[in-house]
Amino acid sequence: MRSEQRRQMLLDILKETTQPISAAALAARFDVSRQVIVGDVALLRSAGEDINATPRGYVMGQKHSGFVRRIAVKHSPAETEAELNAIVDQGCTVEDVIVEHPVYGQLIGSLQISNRYDVSQFINRCSSFAAHPLSNLTEGIHLHTLICPDEAAYLRVKQILHDMGMLFEEQNT
Repeated sequence: MRSEQRRQMLLDILKETTQPISAAALAARFDVSRQVIVGDVALLRSAGEDINATPRGYVMGQKHSGFVRRIAVKHSPAETEAELNAIVDQGCTVEDVIVEHPVYGQLIGSLQISNRYDVSQFINRCSSFAAHPLSNLTEGIHLHTLICPDEAAYLRVKQILHDMGMLFEEQNT
């Protein structure tokens, strides 16, 4: 199979699913190395395709249906799982994490976490790679883009995070 044909098939697969697919799974499917897939995705992105890399794999950028808002939070790394569970328990998806870096400016990590299983996978991946959350760069302060079914769900998230002492508000500064 030619590389152009593989990249088109890869793109077709990503367009047909809403769940992330790992580079390793794609490599096995095409009988190539993981690095070949990483290179293919880089070339597809450079050609203008909206492909996101999440902790669980690649996914096409998606049009949002729902109530989209950003929320500012502050907590320790040990509280990450509780924070994410509080959000997904209200039916919201945590699309990303955003921090301000003194050299690079805004850094965004794609998450696409929608349920407790996704949360546990994320936490396990952080643990298995001994990876630190991006919020470590900002003493725990970070933003999340949330996609909620409606404003009521978003307001419940804000209240719960406030009650947990995680909502970053003016009195916290």
